[in-house]
Amino acid sequence: MLEQAILITIAMGFLISVLLSPLIIPFLRRLKFGQSIREEGPKSHQKKSGTPTMGGVMIIFAIIITTIVMTGKYSQLSVEMYLLLFVTVGYGLLGFLDDFIKVVMKRNLGLTSRQKLLGQVIIAIIFYIVYTQYGFSTDIGIPGTNFSFDLGWGYVVLVIFMLVGGSNAVNLTDGLDGLLSGTAAIAFGAFAVLAWNQSQLDVAIFSVAVVGAVLGFLVFNAHPAKVFMGDTGSLALGGAIVTIAILTKLEILLVLIGGVFVIETLSVIIQVISFKTTGKRIFKMSPLHHHYELVGWSEWRVVVTFWTIGLIFAVLGIYIEVWL
Repeated sequence: MLEQAILITIAMGFLISVLLSPLIIPFLRRLKFGQSIREEGPKSHQKKSGTPTMGGVMIIFAIIITTIVMTGKYSQLSVEMYLLLFVTVGYGLLGFLDDFIKVVMKRNLGLTSRQKLLGQVIIAIIFYIVYTQYGFSTDIGIPGTNFSFDLGWGYVVLVIFMLVGGSNAVNLTDGLDGLLSGTAAIAFGAFAVLAWNQSQLDVAIFSVAVVGAVLGFLVFNAHPAKVFMGDTGSLALGGAIVTIAILTKLEILLVLIGGVFVIETLSVIIQVISFKTTGKRIFKMSPLHHHYELVGWSEWRVVVTFWTIGLIFAVLGIYIEVWL
């Protein structure tokens, strides 16, 4: 019965995303919601200018419809599900506003960093308030052990750090056709397995709904991409995966399962620190996926390599939590 629920959920998320794409992509194109490519980015990316963006709305709609329908059929809309939907939609709306400013108001950088940070922090604080009001644990567990400790009030700092940092990390990874769609499907799939292992059916259903939605989106986002998810999708996915990690009490394991996102973020941090302190760049360009493009790798080779690394991280995460 549970296996059937998981398979149907993935299929529904996939189909909704695929069926929405032919409707929404032409609509975005007619509205001239095309991506503006940064001038300082790889020159090969300039040909992508004008490709419809804000396609993340397809992913979000697919997730919402699938989770509500499937949870109503096999479970019930729990507090966990409401929290997942709140963060996903909240960060998605924040990303939508950022994309709207970029493509409609022609401000290539979108929201200012302070505006985006404020929005992310507010959503994180609201999440924390509801989370604690319903008595969820503020313990932190060490993966592969039975050891845990209570952070108490310090947990709010962790929640804010994770949601802000995690959503931005996922956002940084969205730089090549299909890169984030594939790595996100793998990471959410890993968390679906772990949530199911904990008998958290609602969280597992949500996780596989995301897997189906991003795989459906990948049909149109694979190289050469016909649509980009934009910050609408990347911020929503980042907020969602962090929320899943918190609800499953796998906060630390997120660093491993989301290893590709962590590496991409570290490459940016290292690049900035190196340039500001020594005047030299460690990488030809950051985030890291651009470095490999500039050393001669094809875009598809970079994407497949990062998918493979993400899969290895996901398998290791499941192994540590389930079998270690």
